[in-house]
Amino acid sequence: MKRSQADGALRVDLQGAVATLTLDRAETRNAMTRAMWAALPPLLEALDEAPEIKAVLLTGANGAFCSGADVTEFPEAFADASAARSYNDLVEAGRAALTALQKPTIAVVPGLAVGAGCGLAIACDLRFAAEGARFAMPPARLGAAYPFPGVRQLVGLIGPARAKDMLYSGRLVGAEEALGIGLVDRVCPADGLMDTALGYAEGVVSLSSNAHRITKHMVQAIEDGTDTETADMRALFDASFSSEDFLEG
Repeated sequence: MKRSQADGALRVDLQGAVATLTLDRAETRNAMTRAMWAALPPLLEALDEAPEIKAVLLTGANGAFCSGADVTEFPEAFADASAARSYNDLVEAGRAALTALQKPTIAVVPGLAVGAGCGLAIACDLRFAAEGARFAMPPARLGAAYPFPGVRQLVGLIGPARAKDMLYSGRLVGAEEALGIGLVDRVCPADGLMDTALGYAEGVVSLSSNAHRITKHMVQAIEDGTDTETADMRALFDASFSSEDFLEG
């Protein structure tokens, strides 16, 4: 897996079996452009297919995570109903590709994560945040709704009432509150955030990637409404006991 870029704003760096995907547009607090959204699915697919990569960290450069979609593109993106649908589908395809990644994913949030930026964070399996990080879902301030897949993930993380609170008010939620309501999983000092995330990821990748893939598949099925074990789920479980990982373990 080579280092990758999209308009200079997306980059992938490898440290052992951990890939770090960084959003890097300092002048906009890493706001996502149309080009970045379009580049995200093939980039994530390449990460998924790279056998040397066992986990993926998603973070932002320059002290921010992501301030959302780039509003300077909105006049063109939302010029009419057809343009709006096309743009929104492009954004959701990027988030969906992140959700669908078969390897463990961690959002490493050093600062602001707003709108689509918060949506990227909740599309990851886990979220590690700096003490000064803040989260918001503010589309109501623009007279818009948030897309169903993102609302569904938010409700799954923090429950319906707290999801309504974030979406109704558009307010900024600090890291400690986010930890308390289940929006994030770890809060640590900013200067130790990446080391903490990398250390955790290195521990994860030292274990069975096959087990992680099966676990992620099962958890997603539960989130999708599966209440009982299916034949496919049982087959995955049974097969894990004849895998090379289990034999080694």
